[in-house]
Amino acid sequence: MKKSQNNIKSIFSTKAIAGMAIFSALAFAVSFLEFSVFPASTVAFLKLDFSNVFIMLAGFMYGPLAALFVGIIKELLCLIGTSTFGVGQIANMAIILVYVIPPAIAYSKKKGIKVVLISLAISCTIQTIVAVFVNKFITFPLYGMAEVFDSVVWLIVAFNVIKSVSVSVLTVLLYKRIGYLFEKINIK
Repeated sequence: MKKSQNNIKSIFSTKAIAGMAIFSALAFAVSFLEFSVFPASTVAFLKLDFSNVFIMLAGFMYGPLAALFVGIIKELLCLIGTSTFGVGQIANMAIILVYVIPPAIAYSKKKGIKVVLISLAISCTIQTIVAVFVNKFITFPLYGMAEVFDSVVWLIVAFNVIKSVSVSVLTVLLYKRIGYLFEKINIK
């Protein structure tokens, strides 16, 4: 019980809050640098951005609760300029959580590159599966496109594999450098 109280206190420390704010701002800013993986088609809204890298980094540095906060803050900020009435943000939040939280929990229990790689591989698989269900039951029906889902499901699967793997690779490449930078400016 005492250990969990210490973890909760540490997530609300000034350094952790500052770090989460930086990661939230970076995730929000990077979310604007999106591009289509597939040519314009029925799934034109499936755009790749690397904002989840910063949510995952927050999870590795500060724990799963921090990843949750950073993900929520980023999506709330994205609501400001949305034209989807929040449908995209709801879908993104569901998919982000299943992708980011498992590796953050695993890494908080046991550090090491082996844990990171295994947990990221598992999360890529989970994200791809959950994304299919989120798109089938939330995104497509709320966009009024439920009838075309079956014809593009393979694009959704391919997109989520590409996105989760590329975000994972970039996270692994940046983690040590970002961690070092945060230690240097005394935010870690």
